[in-house]
Amino acid sequence: MTRLSSLFWLLPLTQLFAQAPTYTNSLGMEFVLIKPGKMIVGRFQPTYPKPGEATQGRGLNWTAEDYKLAEKLATQDASPGFPVTISRPYYIGKFEVTQAQWQQVMGSNPSVFQGSKVSGDAGQHPVENVSWQDAQAFLKKLNQLEKGKTYRLPTEFEWEYAARAGADDEIAWSEIRQVAQMGTRTTNKVGQKKPNAWGLYDTLGNVWEWVQDYYNEKMFADPKPPRSGKQHVLKGASFVGDVKNATYTTHAAGPGNGWDVGFRVVMEAR
Repeated sequence: MTRLSSLFWLLPLTQLFAQAPTYTNSLGMEFVLIKPGKMIVGRFQPTYPKPGEATQGRGLNWTAEDYKLAEKLATQDASPGFPVTISRPYYIGKFEVTQAQWQQVMGSNPSVFQGSKVSGDAGQHPVENVSWQDAQAFLKKLNQLEKGKTYRLPTEFEWEYAARAGADDEIAWSEIRQVAQMGTRTTNKVGQKKPNAWGLYDTLGNVWEWVQDYYNEKMFADPKPPRSGKQHVLKGASFVGDVKNATYTTHAAGPGNGWDVGFRVVMEAR
């Protein structure tokens, strides 16, 4: 046995098969490694006014019965959520797929809000105005171009797990304003706001993002995603939203407005 092979057998398996924390493919698409872990999905604990709070600055005269009703309604809507385990590592796009990347793969640009050549961001806005089927067509061609790699849309749970970046609770409004591209008149160049804790940009705002799963006609996902449906799930809200819409936990159904819908890509880890 050679010295090299001897060292090989002495290395721990976790080191032998360790995945690089980031990866950039031949098209310049950047990916971040997401490691296995757990989260609670669908937890919803709505707040409600309590005596001494509801009338502050609002000019409201709440009675004891009003407070009790508010508490009752909040309790009815509350949900403990359910645990989800992400058992396998995967790479996910650091940014939403850009118009330049779409152009490279598909040879066209369907986007309504195309970047300005004058400002130097032409092609760096997220691609939008794409259907779920359009995203699948892009992925098919990308897989043909990138031999030996497997690209796909994230599942809803993979998307949420990556977007949360370890957070247990809903994101605070003050944090939303730092990370989310919202309240603007057009899409924005990707990566202009603060990334989340795992280095992903624009998971909230800019464009809604397609995921693989079918929509279940509910506010939150189910523990087992439906195997069929009329529409697919969108996550993350868009540039026309506000902080109330910027959430990891709820989901919407496509096709949405079209002009504010895009996606990001998962690359399977080997």
